[in-house]
Amino acid sequence: MTFPKKHLNEGETIALDMHPHWWYFAEPAFSLAATIVVGIWVIGLEDGTLKDIVRPVLLAVLAGTALWLVYRAATWQTTNFVITSQRVIFRQGLIAKRGMEIPLDRVNNVNFTQGIFERMLGAGDLLIESGGEDGQQRFTDIKDPAGVQNLLHREVEKVRGRRAAGGGSASATLSVPEQLERLEGLLQRGSITPEEFESQKRKLLD
Repeated sequence: MTFPKKHLNEGETIALDMHPHWWYFAEPAFSLAATIVVGIWVIGLEDGTLKDIVRPVLLAVLAGTALWLVYRAATWQTTNFVITSQRVIFRQGLIAKRGMEIPLDRVNNVNFTQGIFERMLGAGDLLIESGGEDGQQRFTDIKDPAGVQNLLHREVEKVRGRRAAGGGSASATLSVPEQLERLEGLLQRGSITPEEFESQKRKLLD
């Protein structure tokens, strides 16, 4: 299920709309597979009494893991990680829904983490640092997190470029602490030098 365009602002475009990586299904899928293996072993038991005891428990576990997998699939369909020309949007929920938005002009830094196994699979976590109350937000099971990180940086720079071209800047709408957070993010990404950081910091604090 794609993100509904009716929820976009006027002039807003979608740069990325994706569901979680298929690794999102790992836990229920492995549990179901393990239950099936145990079921095959039970079928081969010669002890009829033990088989009669284990069978109903196994059937209950099999039904439970199958329902878990079905629920996870339905949740995957209703989970969207979206990057637009104005914001980062996260939506999730089949019945009870939750979501959040991060304006691009408040994004200070974007990091990703991948273990060795996740790197082989092409999955990972994305950590977005932003100004305001939200602070840090972690998004799990992201496909190609390095590519998403680069895309998000490009969209953030586009927003700042548009503001600068329009005669204003993103910093004009941010408080001093938020501007300092943004400067620290630029320094961490290597977008500015330590000397430039100190110069801009002094200007803000004067």
